[in-house]
Amino acid sequence: MRIGTHFMRYDSMEPARMRTELADAARYADDGGVAWVSVMDHYFQMEHQGFPASDPMLEAYTTLGYLAGVTEKVQLGALVTGVTYRYPGLLAKIVASLDVVSGGRATYGIGAAWYDKEHAALGVPFPPLKDRFEMLEETVRIARQMYDLDNNGPFEGKHYQLAETLCSPAPLSGPEIMIGGSGEKRTLKLVAQYADACNLFAETPERLRHLLDVLHRHCADLGRDPADIRVTMLHRGAAIGPGDTADFVREMRGFAEHGVDTVILRPPATSLAEWVRDAVVPVVEPCAEL
Repeated sequence: MRIGTHFMRYDSMEPARMRTELADAARYADDGGVAWVSVMDHYFQMEHQGFPASDPMLEAYTTLGYLAGVTEKVQLGALVTGVTYRYPGLLAKIVASLDVVSGGRATYGIGAAWYDKEHAALGVPFPPLKDRFEMLEETVRIARQMYDLDNNGPFEGKHYQLAETLCSPAPLSGPEIMIGGSGEKRTLKLVAQYADACNLFAETPERLRHLLDVLHRHCADLGRDPADIRVTMLHRGAAIGPGDTADFVREMRGFAEHGVDTVILRPPATSLAEWVRDAVVPVVEPCAEL
């Protein structure tokens, strides 16, 4: 099992110190064998997680571009971009650019979007859920086409029409397409149909096993080998702290046995850099043995 980190809160940082704190945290992750660094793609902080909407929230791809410049090894991505946030051709171009400047380390993370408050606040359309899932499928298909060097032609969909799907420079690594979410009927079916990786929400190994069983059934219906889909999981328990290594590794054993490739950890209200150095890096090696 590999370890990732999710930089999803900035309330411990003064704005003038954000660039330094983020760089230090990312370098500790890079040097310490952490496999993944992601950021949230939101306009406002998430109220349903108990944070004020007014808490700091950096724009995702600006931040990822900065992190690409201060690291050399970690995989980088948004966990995950809402389908409503950017036009799909522009999003594919943005992720391709991140892939090029990071030396092939970008993941294209995408989901159906859900945070209606931030859309209304900044004047971004928020269509009904049915439409958002249709948009999500078309958006992933557009990314696939834009990353296909042999197909620069048009795309004609219900929600999006592109006259050309040229993407130059082309991405170096693909990039990997990750669909985030645990919806059993629509999200996991889209994972089975289009994704290289999934990001699941599971509090227990039993819940994870159930979600994977659902995913595998969708794969069987579509004739796809589920082994081709990398399984990641956002850790939903309490944030680990220094000294929690043994307990955390015991907790992760059950998830690893079900095939989780990467577990992604969320920070507590403390120095982000110190947390990565003192709590996250120490679990990398023992979890690699699971």
